[in-house]
Amino acid sequence: MDIEQLVNRIEEVIDSSKAVPFGNNKIIDPDSIYDIIDEIRNQYPEDLKQARWIVKQRQEMTEEAEREANRILVEAQERAQQLVEDTEIVREAKRRAEEIIDKASAKDREIRIGADEYADIMLANLEVNLGKLLTSVQRGRDRLQGKNL
Repeated sequence: MDIEQLVNRIEEVIDSSKAVPFGNNKIIDPDSIYDIIDEIRNQYPEDLKQARWIVKQRQEMTEEAEREANRILVEAQERAQQLVEDTEIVREAKRRAEEIIDKASAKDREIRIGADEYADIMLANLEVNLGKLLTSVQRGRDRLQGKNL
């Protein structure tokens, strides 16, 4: 017998009970009600077990989903932090690279200026020496031609 039929039997017991004079109360045989309640309890546990099992499974699935969501959130936060750090590292690397390039350019200008100055000095010395040499050569030629004695 299913639970609905047992509930119907309780109603029948109540309906068939004798009424108390001068009121709406009835005299009910408690033993027949308890018997039906026992039958309900015997029927109920399987349905109740299934319902509890479903609730427990749902709870476990919810908890697992929450754990997974938290894990994903933590991973996302760590990844975001890593990206921020990577961005900061890249930014710092670019800044340092620009600084190194600027220093190298300044050093390059210094070296070029120094090299130009050195070349100018060497060329000036060469010019003086060539001038002296040219004068010596000219005197030598003039002597050979008898111009300057």
